[in-house]
Amino acid sequence: MKERISNYFEFNKLGTSYRQETIAGLTTFLAMAYILFVNPSILSLSDIKDFPEALRMNKEAIFVATSLAAAYGSILMGIYAKYPIALAPGMGLNAFFAFNVVLGMGIPWQTALAGVFVSGIIFIILSLTGLREQIINAIPIELKLAIGSGIGFFITFVGLKNSGIIVSNPATFVSLGKLNEPAVLLTIFGLVITVVLMARKIKAGVFLGMIITAIAGMIFGIIDLPSSVVGPVPSIAPTFGQAIKHIPDVFSSGKMFAVVLTFFIVDFFDATGTLVAVANQAGLLKENKLERAGKALMVDATAVVVGSTLGTSTTTSYIESTAGVAAGGRTGFSAVVTGILFLLALFFAPLLGVVTAAVTSPALIVVGVLMVSSIGQIDWKKFEIAVPAFFTIIAMPLTYSIATGIAVGFIFYPISMIAAGKAKKIHPVMYVLFVVFLLFLAYFRE
Repeated sequence: MKERISNYFEFNKLGTSYRQETIAGLTTFLAMAYILFVNPSILSLSDIKDFPEALRMNKEAIFVATSLAAAYGSILMGIYAKYPIALAPGMGLNAFFAFNVVLGMGIPWQTALAGVFVSGIIFIILSLTGLREQIINAIPIELKLAIGSGIGFFITFVGLKNSGIIVSNPATFVSLGKLNEPAVLLTIFGLVITVVLMARKIKAGVFLGMIITAIAGMIFGIIDLPSSVVGPVPSIAPTFGQAIKHIPDVFSSGKMFAVVLTFFIVDFFDATGTLVAVANQAGLLKENKLERAGKALMVDATAVVVGSTLGTSTTTSYIESTAGVAAGGRTGFSAVVTGILFLLALFFAPLLGVVTAAVTSPALIVVGVLMVSSIGQIDWKKFEIAVPAFFTIIAMPLTYSIATGIAVGFIFYPISMIAAGKAKKIHPVMYVLFVVFLLFLAYFRE
């Protein structure tokens, strides 16, 4: 059996081993394990004190859904597509789900999950028909990069707001909070620790930063001690199947059209970009072509459907997989290891109680920094490109909406390009999206 597994994953051909792949899988898990605690915190809106309890998602059920979705996506990616890429509910999309759709638009979380489910079905169809490449080519690279950067700024702003470092101000809209409050001081401590760990190139820097911050919070009485560390797996019943049950609700509201479109667009490019980036680092990109790319994208698409059925926002490929590749991961076996570790994590649900805003905020801020890195690849010297890219980025944190940022950027792109005399370079799909997002801002946003 051991030899058959080795042959299936082509250990000898790719110059790897069981030990190397196992270490890589563990490294990837540690680099992205923060999502197990950050995702339930975000989706349940636990840091929004005045949000009605009856309208919140169940935090423990989200934890289970997150673990299972990550395990499913990672193991299937490893076995079926044979790539060292792990999956989990994506940062940015979970913030859009919670803060824009549920909190901002007032859409019930059950309907929002149904929207994620529908976006996954669309992703599957496009992956099967081959339309994926056409859509990717239609949207200019600068807007793709701007979307990722804008989400980075948005996530950082969410972290600063939830922690109390940034607060509302009637005169200036936002201002610096009271930095001498215990929870704020703990957040700043956590941020410094996480930055130091990441700067020292510690692969699990974000996760370790959360652990150290939580321990410090418990030592100084800012965070209550957990009743236990290991416990029985919580029930997933509160969220399981709600997405399928509420599919009809998706088509009863004009607002949900833009929501589904945003879920789809962001995951679509995030999955593609992550796949190419990780494969390139692992030396799996041959003559600028990616073998089994269709299988990898199909795994990503089915993970969206499975994850939403379980009860979590969009599941997608994680760029943190590069940490595992750096540790020697070259085959899908490392992704399988990561998936198994996510299953084992199901027994650590009691730790959810110590993951407060002060613990998750540093992670949000630092992940935002990582996402903004793509901003340097945008050609800012071309004004017709700089305008839609800039509006996409700046609109997300200022309007507290990822969807609005995408809409503004996609509206200004054809305007600036036509004004610059480059109308022939605009793909017809962009004109369709121009109309779609114009209608979204005019009629469906609120």
